[in-house]
Amino acid sequence: MHRRSTITPRDLECMLRNETAEPKPLPLSLLEEITNGFSAEQEIGSGGFAVVYKGKLVSTTVAVKRLTNTLMDEKEFHQEVECLMMVKHKNIVRFLGYCANRQGSMERRHEKFIMADVHQRLLCFEYLPNGNLYEYISDTSHRPKWTDHFQIITGICQGLHHLHQHNIVHLDLKPANILLDANLVPKIADFGLSRCFKEMQSRVFTGKGGTIGYTAPEFFDSTEIRYRHSYRLDIYSLGVIIIEILTGKKGYHDVDKLVQYGV
Repeated sequence: MHRRSTITPRDLECMLRNETAEPKPLPLSLLEEITNGFSAEQEIGSGGFAVVYKGKLVSTTVAVKRLTNTLMDEKEFHQEVECLMMVKHKNIVRFLGYCANRQGSMERRHEKFIMADVHQRLLCFEYLPNGNLYEYISDTSHRPKWTDHFQIITGICQGLHHLHQHNIVHLDLKPANILLDANLVPKIADFGLSRCFKEMQSRVFTGKGGTIGYTAPEFFDSTEIRYRHSYRLDIYSLGVIIIEILTGKKGYHDVDKLVQYGV
């Protein structure tokens, strides 16, 4: 008797409810099923290199991130999955599984048919209904409480500390990459640029990607950065985010102005 290998929506829901369950490879057919074939109606967000969809399970929802960067190196995808597999913390978005699928497809080119490889790379996470920190800061319809600010800032710091304890640097920390749950608990997300450097503290790397305004300037000017100093890049981003949470504005502010916001 053959053991069933297909994961069903109910199986994925059981994983979500079990806090000790480890991330696992997920079949493309499952992710297509729960997103209704990656339909536009299920889309909840998009960026330069990915589209995020709601994945409907039996009685709950997950988020499915479909990477659209066809030029992404396999090593980069493996690096992102490795970072996600290594961390589990209340202030880091919970990672449920991944899919790396390659299938041949006949394409017509210059009146000839050629066989081309079609790569599908997807990641599955818990679904957080309150959007991201950027939306929260930008929402002028409410007056945030200091206790909410404190909770969000503390949570981001704790999540970032956990990453650094595991030798992971995020390298693209910004409000859009910090999600909020129903109780305004922040969860760090989007590890596309992250590095897990293990015991390579003596190695150097140069900047790639990042977001202007949140990323330290030296990350953009081809300055070689040692891994043991790379934590400071995240700390720079954290400082910018804290100022933005407290003032509602990105950038530098006089100390006197920060005092007016109750710091």
